[in-house]
Amino acid sequence: MIDLRLLREDPDRVRASQRARGEDVGLVDALLSADERRRSSGSRFDQLRAEQKTLGKRIPKATGDEKAELLKQAAELSAAVKAADAEQDEAAEEAQRLLLQLGNIVHPDVPVGGEEDFAVLETVGTPRDFAAEGFEPKDHLELGQALGAIDVERAAKVSGSRFYYLTGVGALLELALVNAAIAQATEAGFTPMLTPALVRPQAMEGTGFLGQAAENVYHLEKDDYYLVGTSEVPLAAYHMDEILDAARLPLRYAGFSPCFRREAGTYGKDTRGIFRVHQFDKVEMFCFVAPEEAEAEHARLLAWEKQWLSSLGLPFQVIDVATGDLGASASRKFDCEAWIPTQGKYRELTSASNCTEFQARRLSVRMREDRDGKQVTRPLATLNGTLCAVPRTIVALLENHQQADGSVVVPEVLRPYLGGREVLEPVAK
Repeated sequence: MIDLRLLREDPDRVRASQRARGEDVGLVDALLSADERRRSSGSRFDQLRAEQKTLGKRIPKATGDEKAELLKQAAELSAAVKAADAEQDEAAEEAQRLLLQLGNIVHPDVPVGGEEDFAVLETVGTPRDFAAEGFEPKDHLELGQALGAIDVERAAKVSGSRFYYLTGVGALLELALVNAAIAQATEAGFTPMLTPALVRPQAMEGTGFLGQAAENVYHLEKDDYYLVGTSEVPLAAYHMDEILDAARLPLRYAGFSPCFRREAGTYGKDTRGIFRVHQFDKVEMFCFVAPEEAEAEHARLLAWEKQWLSSLGLPFQVIDVATGDLGASASRKFDCEAWIPTQGKYRELTSASNCTEFQARRLSVRMREDRDGKQVTRPLATLNGTLCAVPRTIVALLENHQQADGSVVVPEVLRPYLGGREVLEPVAK
């Protein structure tokens, strides 16, 4: 959530952010009104309580009619105190409800617009010219089936559409990708983490996934657990309700977990193969830093993602995601989109988001530091970045590194994790 002081001091900035996101600007004024009501009812409660205490001291000393009158006043004050307390609680609850609906403040450099209004920041590598090589590229599903690596037909029989089996060399390729990604993250100073896939509502709401993103979240109503769509959720909540020593920062974690998405609103999109699925595995980077370090850390996350995609030999572009496509928690988000030959376009493989203090405030994660000899606490900043979303990375690898005979060249970085194998060969039907 945002800082309420910012809302009070600069509501126009918050309104502008909401407008840029395409969200309800009226929410800002409703929140200001609820906050004012909370503060005024709180002041009234304090005033009435003070009067009540003063009156309470007079009653034991009074006698006769004076005491009766004071007791009458005490009863009236007691009712007024209860009413003010109830009004304060109601206003605080309303302010909190509205505050949780408000998105993070958009970074001023983010391009304004919807999904297609991103800005291309950089292009790395050149897509292959398959026509010059004399053959038509096959898509990842055709290649994966020939390699004995992907089975979507049996997955549909078992689980329905948008599920898949990785079989044989496909399963080995996932393990190679995960191991190589974790190795890079570890070398960069991240602590590897295996995280829960089921979380409580506090963790999901605290990270901002129960607002506009709720339609894509699986909820187990009987037990009130949520299936995570990214290990960002359990990693962000790892230090929930904790105060971290500033000397420990930055804290960097690389989480590996299964991820689950309902893919609501994507009917008819990417229905072939394993690009858009309901369950997948992912390696996610997550950082806790001092707020003033957040932008520099965001640049570092992007650099690690670029390093990873470059090591896989994938052509890609880096985009600055537009305001309407940020998600509630992100102030700014960079995506790396890999070239997919059979689609003739770049598609998202990784994202790096700067969530500033938004998630930390919701999850009550703070930092303690020394200022002028005094210990002070304040919210810190959180950032997240996908290193390897496995199925989409497999899609990009198979299509970009295929050869005319249907085999696929293995990037050098993965070969140690595939027994030194340099090429994946089609298997006999």
